[in-house]
Amino acid sequence: MSEHKDNSQIERYTADDRSFHWATAISFILLAISGLALFHPSLFWLSNVLGGGQWTRILHPFIGLLMFGLFAVLVYRFWHHNVLEPVDKQWMKQIDDVLNNREEKLPHIGRYNAGQKILFFVLIGCMAGLLLSGLVIWRAYFSWVFPIELIRFSALLHAFCAFVLIVSIIVHIYAAIWVKGSIGAMVRGTVSLGWARKHHRLWFDEVMKASKDKK
Repeated sequence: MSEHKDNSQIERYTADDRSFHWATAISFILLAISGLALFHPSLFWLSNVLGGGQWTRILHPFIGLLMFGLFAVLVYRFWHHNVLEPVDKQWMKQIDDVLNNREEKLPHIGRYNAGQKILFFVLIGCMAGLLLSGLVIWRAYFSWVFPIELIRFSALLHAFCAFVLIVSIIVHIYAAIWVKGSIGAMVRGTVSLGWARKHHRLWFDEVMKASKDKK
C-alpha cells in the first residue's frame, strides 16, 4: 500500500479503512439512540429513529451484531499500530504537556499516541462486554436459556459498557476536533506532510523511508 500520495500529502487511511470506520460510526449512533430509548421511559421518544418501540426492540440487537462485526474488521486492520511501546510510557508521563498543547516537548510518536492506543483497547473491552451481555439479555433468542440472576447482571453490565463506550466516543470526537486535520484525514484519507511531521514524527519518518526505498 502506497502512503505517499504526492509531494504534499500522505495517505493515512485507505478507502476501505474509511468505509469501515464510518459504517461503524453510523451503527454506533443508531445503537446509542435506540439504547437510550430502551434504557429510560423519558427517552422512549428516541425510538422513533428506528420506527417506534417495537421496531427498536427488534433492530437494536441486530444492529449491535453489525457494529461488532464492522469493529472487528477495524481491530484486525489497526491492531499492529496500537501496540504499546516504551515511547508511549514517556508520552503518558508528560500528560501535562499534552493537555497544555506543548507538543514540542513531547517525544516523537508513531502512527498513534498513547491516548489513542488506550482508547482503542477500552473500545475493544466495551464491545466485548456489550456483545456478551447483549446475547444474554436478547429475550427473543437467548435469555430463556440463562438464570434470572445472570440476566439481571448482564443488563447492568450492558448499561455500564454502553455508558463507557458513549463517553469514550465523545472523547474520541473531541480529540479529533482538538487536533486540527484529524477529521479531514478520515474524510479525505490524506494528511499534509507538515501535519504528519508535527503530530506523528516516527510514522512520518517510516513513510518517507518507505517512499524513498520504492524509488
